[in-house]
Amino acid sequence: MSSNTLFKLCRSGYLSLTILLSAWFIHQGINGEYSLIFSLLWIIPILLPLKGVIQGKPYTYAWGSFIICLYMLHGLTLLYVTEKYVFFALAEVLLLGSLLIGFPFYARIRGRELGLGLKKLKK
Repeated sequence: MSSNTLFKLCRSGYLSLTILLSAWFIHQGINGEYSLIFSLLWIIPILLPLKGVIQGKPYTYAWGSFIICLYMLHGLTLLYVTEKYVFFALAEVLLLGSLLIGFPFYARIRGRELGLGLKKLKK
């Protein structure tokens, strides 16, 4: 798979995830299940890599995976403890799982194309 195709898939998946989670947490804040401040604290971390993901920077895709892990814990916990929101939790976990696979692969492929990476030590 080319880096351009992987970039488009990862970017669209990330934007979908951002919209899905923002709508979820704002809805929970409006309903009173979460406070509005708590909802904002959940939305802010997913927005941190937004600029780099849209621009296709491999380094952002690499560290963005760590942020996605936080939301994977949320999705898996929600999937385990609730019956009311099982379809939302399943959609969240599947989308996050695909991004946890796609982000590092894009970072690796695009990083090699650009010649980025760790330099080997010369002895």
